[in-house]
Amino acid sequence: MHTSKNFTRRDFLKFSAVSLCGACLAACARVSDAPPAETYLRDNRQKLLTDFDAVLNPVRQLVVDLTGDQDATAILKESRAAYETLLPQVPYIGGDDNSLTEVLYMSAIALAFYQTMFAHGQSLEESGRIFYRAMETLFDGLLDPLDVAQSGDPNGKTAQDEFRRMARWSEKSPYPGDWKLAFVEGSADFDFGVDYTECGLLKFYKAQKAAELAPYLCLGDFPQSQLMNTGLARTTTLAHGGPRCDFRFKTGRPIQMEWIPEFLKE
Repeated sequence: MHTSKNFTRRDFLKFSAVSLCGACLAACARVSDAPPAETYLRDNRQKLLTDFDAVLNPVRQLVVDLTGDQDATAILKESRAAYETLLPQVPYIGGDDNSLTEVLYMSAIALAFYQTMFAHGQSLEESGRIFYRAMETLFDGLLDPLDVAQSGDPNGKTAQDEFRRMARWSEKSPYPGDWKLAFVEGSADFDFGVDYTECGLLKFYKAQKAAELAPYLCLGDFPQSQLMNTGLARTTTLAHGGPRCDFRFKTGRPIQMEWIPEFLKE
């Protein structure tokens, strides 16, 4: 199902294969120009709620299959209300100047859904499974395979320069809720890499006492990588207690997950 018409504030590049454990910046951020948190939320609240609908409504049937129609309706309605409650608690890391902001609000959607599912007696694994499918559906709707085929090397100079800018931003970011990362030059085994040593998503979830959900969000990097043909391989993540998230990209290579949940083994 295509969702791009509803997902009005995003293009696929903001959710490329680096987005959920760390996302591309559209450009070098201007910290001094960034609006305060209250202004950002006031100006973007309706768009953020539209994004909630674009992410979860396409997988309503999965919730129905699990809980029945009546409970599914209640879960999605209550999840949306929980998301509205969470919005002021999402850490401010620069607003629209920093596209990692998009990641934090995506993670808030997942957290609201998880909290509501739990209240309805559903497990972490079921919440993770459904939200993973929601990410698959979203990313599939945001990218035309023909565009990928015509875009050239997805791990080439443009992508690498973007990550270098990300690393420079990371060094100077004044926001404690932000990510920290380093660019890794390529070798015979991979085109280039990125090491994340701090994860804004994980910080947010720990503050919300929901760190157990983070590994499922990190898995969303892989369907994106498949669509982009970036060949993401990862052996460790902060969400699993590792010292870093070690992204390594090689064009055309099959993805290599650091962890495969049961629902992806079926």
